Amino acid sequence: MSMKRVILKLSGEALGHESRAGICPEKVNKIALEIKQLYDQNDVQIAIVVGAGNIWRGKDAESAGMERSSADYMGMIATILNALALQSAIEKLGIETRTMTSLEIPAVAEPYIRRKASAHLDKNRLVIFGGGNGIPFFTTDTTAALRSAELGAELILMAKNGVDGVYDSDPRINKDAKKYNVLTHQELLDKHLNVMDLTAATLCSENDIDILVFDMNVPGNFARAVHDYSIGTLITNKKKKEKYNA
Repeated sequence: MSMKRVILKLSGEALGHESRAGICPEKVNKIALEIKQLYDQNDVQIAIVVGAGNIWRGKDAESAGMERSSADYMGMIATILNALALQSAIEKLGIETRTMTSLEIPAVAEPYIRRKASAHLDKNRLVIFGGGNGIPFFTTDTTAALRSAELGAELILMAKNGVDGVYDSDPRINKDAKKYNVLTHQELLDKHLNVMDLTAATLCSENDIDILVFDMNVPGNFARAVHDYSIGTLITNKKKKEKYNA
């Protein structure tokens, strides 16, 4: 059986409380169960990139007067907290898991080394990436795209909170917003649809990495997302789009 390597991108908000900062154990455990359904399909190698919005937002700190690099480094540390919380929840379900970080904290996680990460995936271990790219001025979306390119992942699963795909305007504001079933990377860039930052979108385009944007709140969607692109919006190259629409 051929194995499909994917990167799951989780926002920090997916792991946080509704009305206050911090990590919500109930949400983390719920997401871990969804990830286990995906893992149990036995034909997929899974790496996860986590954000930090539930704990710290570097842009908000910058707007309040903090120097950007310091704010971004604090955000990278916050992603490691989220990664460790998620690792604990997943390991309780019996899945061997490794957290790897771009910022070296050897007491709690392995440093990110591309070949070692790939070896973990080949041994059917789940890998969680914390610490972003290890340098400021880049988002965790860019981390997901970069790790996908480095590790040869075919697909990034962009798990969204309550939004089931990409729309031409905000569906929470405009009830007539149109959902796209499939887009090319170039259309994503040209239409400025804000699915991910431009650096990440460009990396995906240049390395032919597909992206599926889907609603993480629908039970079973993590497992469906690898094989059923109809649950969200697929972003791919022009040739695959034509085949998808045929």
